[in-house]
Amino acid sequence: MPSVRKRLPALAVAAISATLVAPVAPAQAEPSPAELTRRIEKASTELEQVVEAHNTLAEDLKTTKATLARLTARLGPLEQQVARGRAEVHQLAVAAYKTGELGTATALLRPDDATTLVNRFTTVDRLAQERQQRITTFTDDQRQLLAQRTRLEETVAKVTAQARGLASTRERIERDLADLYELRRQAYGRATEPAGADPDQVRAAPPVSGAAGVAVRYAYGALGKPYRWGGDDGAGYDCSGLTSAAWRAAGKSLPHSTRRQWKVVAHLKRHDLRPGDLVFYRGLGHVALYVGSGQIIDAPTAGRNVLKRDMNIMPIVGYGRVR
Repeated sequence: MPSVRKRLPALAVAAISATLVAPVAPAQAEPSPAELTRRIEKASTELEQVVEAHNTLAEDLKTTKATLARLTARLGPLEQQVARGRAEVHQLAVAAYKTGELGTATALLRPDDATTLVNRFTTVDRLAQERQQRITTFTDDQRQLLAQRTRLEETVAKVTAQARGLASTRERIERDLADLYELRRQAYGRATEPAGADPDQVRAAPPVSGAAGVAVRYAYGALGKPYRWGGDDGAGYDCSGLTSAAWRAAGKSLPHSTRRQWKVVAHLKRHDLRPGDLVFYRGLGHVALYVGSGQIIDAPTAGRNVLKRDMNIMPIVGYGRVR
């Protein structure tokens, strides 16, 4: 026992010494400014792709709802037409039952002269043709009504699925926005840029004539406005929201979707660019308005404001002119 007691203090001292000299795990280092910038750029690119996917789905839903409205408007009169046809066919059946069918055998058995017989045959044939026409029309109307109802049901299902997808995408955008804003707080001390345009950018728009000039002047007037996903008015813009708003001011309708805008513009080469044309970027995830001299005005991404900058901000997919 004494030997054990002597060893215990020695063991305790050794344990304490080992603890003191053991390497301590380094604290988690704060991300460097360069790393934060990289994360922000990556998150911004991914977010913009999701926002534009949302915008495209919103345009699709708008189109489907318009189709649904047209189908619904046509269904009512068609149902009334079928109801009238059903009533006419019913009346024909009742009349035939009450009066007896006027057929070829009856016409032959009645003792009349040849002229009367010919007239009777003509009447029989005319009545048969009218009856058949009514029945055929009624059948065609029924078939059309059934097809319209089927299309209506399919369109309702499509609207429901698109609306569900839209809600899901909206939830993802809100989550991604929260992450991006947190990164910007870490890097810059605030989630969004101060409101207002850079004084160096507030200059008169170049003299451009026609509708393109209206669109360019609108874009200049939007400088310093905040990025707002889904936005296409003075409160804020996303990229396709800004281009659609600028051209709406010029009397032209553009879908609020980069992909849809790419489909409706006339494609052109870089050397043909004129102020008012659109520049499309990386996977059709971004679009900007060309304002001349190699410059664009665009709504960059969440947390930033509309600005004018060099057009070579990222890989360019192509160029478009509003028709």
